[in-house]
Amino acid sequence: MSVLKVPVSSNDHIQGDEHALVTLVEYGDYECPHCGRAYYIVKALQKHYGPQLRFVFRNFPLTQIHPLAEPAAEAAEFAGTHKRFWEMHDGIYENQDRLSVRILSEMAERLGLTAERLRDALADHEFEPRIGKDFQGGVRSGVNGTPTFFINDVRHDGLYEFKDLVSAIDARMLQLKPDVA
Repeated sequence: MSVLKVPVSSNDHIQGDEHALVTLVEYGDYECPHCGRAYYIVKALQKHYGPQLRFVFRNFPLTQIHPLAEPAAEAAEFAGTHKRFWEMHDGIYENQDRLSVRILSEMAERLGLTAERLRDALADHEFEPRIGKDFQGGVRSGVNGTPTFFINDVRHDGLYEFKDLVSAIDARMLQLKPDVA
């Protein structure tokens, strides 16, 4: 059983209440088709659990097989410096089938960000250290592919289909609060 080695902190990209019963951490790759599928499953989980679930996304670009994963992660981090991380994150996954640097620039402009500044950040690999830190934390935590989920700091080694994640999250909730059905 692998555990999350880098605790969730204010440096993470977080959706949901910090006092939620369950924290779901995903190590993801923006070009990975499995992560693209998981994106919609996470959205359904957030709707299903509401305030009981907090979601954290960490970058784990598999650059050897996904050449656009790193630029996409850098674009999301760039948007994050302007408080627009989640809008870029969602836009990337929702446009994953046509992902390109041009699409990333267009998304930045739609978010009111400067496409030229994004292109400069990509050329300078400005956000590579941040992404590398996420990646190394994932490696230390036993991540070896994407998507990898942790439920309250314990790696979920089962399938990541909606019903499988619901079962795992419900089981964790029961451990924490026996009166939750």
